[in-house]
Amino acid sequence: MNWFREDFFIKKYLKKISHLFYVLILVFVTSLCFFIYQTDSEKKVYKSDLIELSNIKYGLFNVDEWKFIISGILVKKINEFELNSNNKKQLKSKISSFLQKEINNLEKRFYEQNYSSISGYFKNGVVSFTGTFDKIKKDIPIFSKQIISYVETPKNKNSLKHYLIQQLDIYTKNTFSKIDYSKFNLILKKYNFRNRRDTSLFLNKKVENLEFNSNFQKKLLIVTTLVLIFSLFYFKENIDNFNFLILFTICFLFLILGLTLPMIEIDARISEFKMSLLSENVVFTDQVLYFKSKSILEVIQIMIFKGQFDLILVGFLIFIFSVVFPMSKLISSVLFISHKKLKYNKLINFLVFKTGKWSMADVMVVAIFMTYLGFSGVLSEQLSNVENLSEKIEMLTTNQSNLQIGFITFTSFTILSLFITNKLKISKGIQN
Repeated sequence: MNWFREDFFIKKYLKKISHLFYVLILVFVTSLCFFIYQTDSEKKVYKSDLIELSNIKYGLFNVDEWKFIISGILVKKINEFELNSNNKKQLKSKISSFLQKEINNLEKRFYEQNYSSISGYFKNGVVSFTGTFDKIKKDIPIFSKQIISYVETPKNKNSLKHYLIQQLDIYTKNTFSKIDYSKFNLILKKYNFRNRRDTSLFLNKKVENLEFNSNFQKKLLIVTTLVLIFSLFYFKENIDNFNFLILFTICFLFLILGLTLPMIEIDARISEFKMSLLSENVVFTDQVLYFKSKSILEVIQIMIFKGQFDLILVGFLIFIFSVVFPMSKLISSVLFISHKKLKYNKLINFLVFKTGKWSMADVMVVAIFMTYLGFSGVLSEQLSNVENLSEKIEMLTTNQSNLQIGFITFTSFTILSLFITNKLKISKGIQN
């Protein structure tokens, strides 16, 4: 009799502990979900702005950027250009050869043009007698020296510099279309920076800090899920309706996050592009080629409002299997444990214990994971092909695609709900 009383008090004590444990877990999970959502929302804003600034259209594919680079190189080369005894002699020789050739051509054309008329014949005779062209040729070294002196003058060097840049502006305006900088300028204004470099550094730091917090939250989420699964086996018969209500509430929180937060982030970029132009290195870094980060609800919305029948059908099926069935299962589970009469209701029983097979949430998790692996492999292969386009260009591409916290929360919901439903079935004596 004493043994029976002791066993009764132990079970009662364990039940109170289980109540306290699940209440504390619920408070912890609620806080964790709030911080996860807050962190991801902030990261999404900073990341989208950073991706926009890093878009290849503002860098490697931007004529204004190339104009700035080429202008800088031209200015540098002009400033570095200094005549010494060696190159001055070479330059003087080339100028003299050029002048000699042009004067010879001028002399030849002069005689040919005046050969067919009497007055022209007279002009040719005067020019030949006076030796006009011979005198000009004799002064070629003087002309060459004057040209070199002209080039060496700082004022004329600046004029040449401005002329080259002006011509570059004309060529780019006539050849390329203009880039829309409206989003670009709004982002700079938003963070009170004047250039892309400083804004990108600021945003990179923000994203890195939020990524660190997000990774820590992922670990907490996984550990919490494992603890909850372990508790189902540890407390065994001490899990009552109150505990089940808390567990389904936790599942609901996981499901909401899993549906609203991004599942996969696809990020393909050229991390470094390097080439030599006029013996000067031209470098572009973090050039984003493609970026997408969508949640399940965002994908459904895009498909349904796209207007194409096949996409609408797929979007509707995803909505049914990943939103309607899981939600109806959770609501029915709460009704099942709250009202004894509903224990034998066929619809409620179907929604609680059978929709797990119909919702295919576990299949969807595997499909998303396999899609990520497959897409990541294809993307890495294609980027490696880009690197081998030219031997004269050094290019380093990166595939920064990764699974997001939405995938972790949706997976946690799927696994945890399966264990809880199985525990509920055993606890209520439900037969298959």
